[in-house]
Amino acid sequence: MRLSAFRKRYHNELCERLIRIHKSSKKKGDYPNNADGDSKISIKIARGILAQICAEPKYGDISGQSAGTLFEQIIKDYIKQSFEQLQHLRPGNWHYSVNSEISNYEQYADLAEIESSIKQDKKLASTFGQDYIIKSDITIAREPASDEEINQDERILEPEDKVSMLTPFRKSNSDTSRPTLHASISCKWTLRSDRAQNVRTEALNLIRNRKGKLPHIVAVTAEPTLTRIASLALGTGDIDCVYHFALYELINTVREINDESQLDLLEILIEGKRLRDISDLPFDLAV
Repeated sequence: MRLSAFRKRYHNELCERLIRIHKSSKKKGDYPNNADGDSKISIKIARGILAQICAEPKYGDISGQSAGTLFEQIIKDYIKQSFEQLQHLRPGNWHYSVNSEISNYEQYADLAEIESSIKQDKKLASTFGQDYIIKSDITIAREPASDEEINQDERILEPEDKVSMLTPFRKSNSDTSRPTLHASISCKWTLRSDRAQNVRTEALNLIRNRKGKLPHIVAVTAEPTLTRIASLALGTGDIDCVYHFALYELINTVREINDESQLDLLEILIEGKRLRDISDLPFDLAV
């Protein structure tokens, strides 16, 4: 299936399960549930995006927690379906999970022992906190390869060879053979300052505590306001990139509104390679 079809189906699912029109008694009128009801520009942009992706918008209310959970599940399904289309570019036995502890993966396996020690020592707990192991919204992990897989085209390894005995990529090197974390994806239906900071904190945790390969660290959001997207996207060193759930529709809307400040910020984010569309994510994960 073409990736454009996956993107369309993904938007249809969002419209069916998650996006709702909130009825407002204020003069601003009704607005989509990813908009800030107290911000005119947020409402304008959210309405513009909605008009392009939802043929028949639904009215109603979904709690913030429920919206976040739904957004994670829909994003995970989209990434799984679209990334699997690129198996010829990035082969492997892949796992896709929601809210999985990073200690389940090869690079962070030691964290489980560290957290156990911290919880048993009040002094350590007061210094490091008790919740040492983070849970990523979405994780993509690759299973280690068996020697049969490695040798499928040519005899590269033999059991008697005393080489390549430490790499976790080779399944025979470990009794536990944990999968390697390939990507950690933070999903934010909307962005506020505290949520942006949480994403950065989790990213730094992944960077500092790994033993081995650093996974892709990205964020996906449906936030309509460019200033709030910029609060997470601008800067380097913590997350790879921010992906918008409907970037092309966001671009069309901002151009139609013709708000100079929003246009300038949008250009900075895109040309600075800090903001991409959700359809770019599968290819970036193939790197």
